[in-house]
Amino acid sequence: MSTARLTIDLDAVTANWRALDALSAHGTETGATVKADAYGLGIAPVARALAHAGARSFFVAAAEEGAALRETLGDAVRIFVFSGHMAGDTDMIGDLGLIPLLNSIEQMTRHIEALPMHPFGMQLDSGMNRLGMEPEEWAAIRDIALRQKPQLIISHLACADEPDHPMNAQQLSQFHEMTVSTGVPLSLAATGGILLGRDYHFDVTRPGIGLYGGLPFEDAAPAAHLSIPVIQTRDLEPGEPVGYSNSWIAEEPTRIATIAAGYADGISRKISNQAVLFADDVPCPLVGRVSMDLITVDISHLDHVPRTLDLLCAHQTVDDLADIAGTIGYEILTSLGARYARRYRGGAA
Repeated sequence: MSTARLTIDLDAVTANWRALDALSAHGTETGATVKADAYGLGIAPVARALAHAGARSFFVAAAEEGAALRETLGDAVRIFVFSGHMAGDTDMIGDLGLIPLLNSIEQMTRHIEALPMHPFGMQLDSGMNRLGMEPEEWAAIRDIALRQKPQLIISHLACADEPDHPMNAQQLSQFHEMTVSTGVPLSLAATGGILLGRDYHFDVTRPGIGLYGGLPFEDAAPAAHLSIPVIQTRDLEPGEPVGYSNSWIAEEPTRIATIAAGYADGISRKISNQAVLFADDVPCPLVGRVSMDLITVDISHLDHVPRTLDLLCAHQTVDDLADIAGTIGYEILTSLGARYARRYRGGAA
């Protein structure tokens, strides 16, 4: 087998969901955010496992994602769409019972006119300046919106992964002010908001990255393991280069393993000459440039040629790799390529 294997631990995903659920009061519902193909890990098996664990409210970015999720889970769950009711989404929303989180007066008008009496929610902008109705806009249509009986009112925190950032308290105060006396269930917290404490939890939380093993949930169990096959090895003499642009040159006799993955598989070129891979518990330096399909690794210190080397494993999380690449764990996960042979372990796969 010449393709890398990505193993997704569904038991880890559901354990993370239960751990985040346990941080909330009994009356708070813990939902699950499964947008972007469950952060790159596969929306169908991940959502089935989460539903089996008890999740009943799911959040996606677009109606098309909601359609795929409805096909997987059937009618027993609520599916909220962050992008709201976009032009062209009406049939999908209506036929599949999706719940758009309306972001503007334009979306609200579209929804009420096209799908009267169909469930919806509202998204408010409490200071992030990205999606949702700003305070003045919300004040202008609040009474009209509430008469239509929204199922949920949400907002989103900009700095929840920085617990001491003053923006968190500012947004919490703004959300309280915008939603006082609405009588509608409220949601403010994703993973970072859950970790800020129960003042941020309200009626529904919607964890995302924490389900998949990423920060800021430091106690999360890793959910992804990436094992890459060794295609070929070669022995270099001092002075011989490896890879494009001769970016690494052997200073001593070196054994190089060439492995079957590259930037076409979502492995950033920024980790060239910086990252390590693992042969069981032994780190092996990545040397040379990450190319489209291949990576070269120094295995001189091993007493054997391994069949595979691990890029994501117990010794190197998505956030460890993100630190090397100068990015965040979200990007590492959602970049995982389509060529990987995906294997699901545990859960309801």
